[in-house]
Amino acid sequence: MSRKLFGTDGVRGRANTYPMTAEMALRLGAAAGRFFRRDGSSAHRVVIGKDTRLSGYMIENALTAGLTSTGMNVLLLGPVPTPAVGFLTRSMRADLGVMISASHNPHQDNGIKFFGPDGFKLSDEAEAEIEAIVAGEILPAQPQNIGRAKRIDDGRGRYQEFVKTTFPAGLRLDGLKVVIDCANGAAYKAAPEVLWELGAEVIPVGVTPNGTNINDRCGSTHTQTAAEAVVAHGAHVGISLDGDADRVMILDQNGRVADGDQIMALLAARWAEEGRLRGNTLVATVMSNLGLEKFLNARGLRLERTAVGDRYVVEAMRRGGYNLGGEQSGHIVMTDYATTGDGLVAGLQFLSEMARTEKPASELVQSFATVPQLLKNVRYGADKQPLSVESVKSRIAEAEARLKGKGRVLIRKSGTEPLIRVMAECEDEDLLNAEVNAMVAAIEAAV
Repeated sequence: MSRKLFGTDGVRGRANTYPMTAEMALRLGAAAGRFFRRDGSSAHRVVIGKDTRLSGYMIENALTAGLTSTGMNVLLLGPVPTPAVGFLTRSMRADLGVMISASHNPHQDNGIKFFGPDGFKLSDEAEAEIEAIVAGEILPAQPQNIGRAKRIDDGRGRYQEFVKTTFPAGLRLDGLKVVIDCANGAAYKAAPEVLWELGAEVIPVGVTPNGTNINDRCGSTHTQTAAEAVVAHGAHVGISLDGDADRVMILDQNGRVADGDQIMALLAARWAEEGRLRGNTLVATVMSNLGLEKFLNARGLRLERTAVGDRYVVEAMRRGGYNLGGEQSGHIVMTDYATTGDGLVAGLQFLSEMARTEKPASELVQSFATVPQLLKNVRYGADKQPLSVESVKSRIAEAEARLKGKGRVLIRKSGTEPLIRVMAECEDEDLLNAEVNAMVAAIEAAV
């Protein structure tokens, strides 16, 4: 069953523009409620979290109306990280979890992500079924069966207590000065409080959300802000989250950035030493650097690649029984702890290595030498199909031939924005730049 409404991470778009309108949120809520109430019983509940976007109020109310109209009882968490929704869906025995967020996108965008009763994001097949219900006639509940809605005031606190359990019991963060950049997003209260409770001296950044400043010159997609704070305050390390706190970037005491690949390499090597890396395998996407693969292979470990999207990483982890995976962009998935990427938990794992080894962050952020990688984006109109144009296909094939044996080419459509992502890797940087620029020029000509 095909999907048009759902992308690689739920439904996403510009707020108050299709599909992110109040009307569509109401229908999505009603369709999801009908999907999860197919057995006709009345004891169904759903938890809803959101980040700090202004449009979150509108979408939250519309979703609540749709869900209660089909008999779902709604528990409203308020602003919490995306992984908190996954955790609380399972912890509160809910049938469905919903996160209202567009992750690292600017405030004008928003999105709706669904979690099943096990706390994991819904499969493509489940999303396709919900989409089919949206397109049809949605049967409402009888008046006496309409659902109720209530606020849950301690949802964030429950999540914070859980997060602290992922940090080794015998360690503390005493003596560590930590910059935490919350991107003016969903973790603006949770992350600084957890770090402080574990003993760190906390320098908070991006903790004054106003509805429109989420991810604005801060967070994991703009690490310069955290880097400047680390240097200015003489901090030992920086942790930079995105708007819904499921991504993380780590900065050493000099402001140098470790992306998801470097974080995964550090954790994989450590877990393998401890005998806790299941299957001696790390799961990552096709975007992860070749240097990561070489690093793992040199240690007798395996890298399994998936399509881009943390949900596909998680699906591969569950199929293979693996417990560590993620994305170069900073989604770090540790199924021993969480059902989705959790930037705060990943940050704590890095801090635990600093505390355990007593090494500075600069010795931990660079596990391997990266193979030069270049990524460029080309925006295209909804009526265009540039990757089907013969001149584009021919130019991509030419680049693949020139890089064969020296690197690789990856061209794909973004699952969240109207962009063609053009990526290549090669030790010869001049050749790398020439081939990426030539492919970008061909795609731009086609659009």
